[in-house]
Amino acid sequence: MDLMKIFDDINTHLLNDEKPSDFLNEISDNPLFLQSPFSMLAKLKKTEQSSVHHPEGNVWNHTMLVIDEAAKQKTKSKNAAVFMWAALLHDIGKPLTTRVRKGKIISYDHDKIGARLSKDFLLSFIDHTAVNDTLIDEVSNLTRYHMQFLFVINDLPFADILGMKRNTDIEEVALLGLCDRLGRTNVDRIKEEVNIGLFLKKCREK
Repeated sequence: MDLMKIFDDINTHLLNDEKPSDFLNEISDNPLFLQSPFSMLAKLKKTEQSSVHHPEGNVWNHTMLVIDEAAKQKTKSKNAAVFMWAALLHDIGKPLTTRVRKGKIISYDHDKIGARLSKDFLLSFIDHTAVNDTLIDEVSNLTRYHMQFLFVINDLPFADILGMKRNTDIEEVALLGLCDRLGRTNVDRIKEEVNIGLFLKKCREK
């Protein structure tokens, strides 16, 4: 097995499995997963998160919950491949940005750093038939704006509705944002689903 075969297998399982985390957890034990660019994903296992916001544990655990939720939601997406790869790569910037400040774990700008890293990751497989410039750009932009779901509904100063609308699809951001919020334990699903409507309403009014 080589790196391209691992990518191909991940792509297949992301698009077809009801629970793609089963395969991701299995393949992550392969020594090749420690090689670039998969090492970007392997580092998620060693990146801790706030137990308050992420009782499920490290970034890898969270990402596995997100991709399983995304697998349930992908038929609502305009491009399942873009959506599923964005779900897998959405927090890829956290290993580089996670810090402990005043006793709290933070990861400021992981969305911005993640946009660049997701592009680097996918560019490594540009020769694969599933990868092209459009997919790379759209995954990168969804990664860049995935936090806007939280920023917008909470009226935070980091909200950038106009930038988001210029560069990506607000409905795709809403769907990914929902999966991101549901990809943790002890979550209020009804509340988060209501927040989708609030997010889209605020975006459309801007």
